[in-house]
Amino acid sequence: MKCPYCNKSRTKVIDSRSSGEGIRRRRECKACGQRFTTYERVAPIRIMVIKADGRREEFERDKLLAGVRKACAKRPISTEDIEELVSGIEGRLYSRGEGEVESRVIGEMVMERLRELDDVAYVRFASVYRRFADVESLAEEIERLLERKRQEGESKGG
Repeated sequence: MKCPYCNKSRTKVIDSRSSGEGIRRRRECKACGQRFTTYERVAPIRIMVIKADGRREEFERDKLLAGVRKACAKRPISTEDIEELVSGIEGRLYSRGEGEVESRVIGEMVMERLRELDDVAYVRFASVYRRFADVESLAEEIERLLERKRQEGESKGG
């Protein structure tokens, strides 16, 4: 395992934990002393994503991760939270046991998780994913988000 900071191969595992998606390991580089996290998972079956225009593409975790990272850019969201979100969605997709999934289903899963994680990241992702026709459509979505937050606050006794 190469260190992402100094690119040396001298790392040691300082903690390993099993998770639903595989194994999470905390590592420390013996050369530079930096710590980082790696995730190991079994290579599952291939899933084909059915795009809106009917094309089929192989599911790419990195593509999903890149989209979520863009939505979360400059927000107080840790890399580990983003990894966990993507791993959770990936796990849900594979646990379905289906060889194909519509891109719309993946987008809805992402929006559901981002809504819980960060309002701004959610609105960013939704604005690209849903391709709002105009500012009014975007404002309506934000109003729905605010209403949901108000209802959650009331149900918690606040």
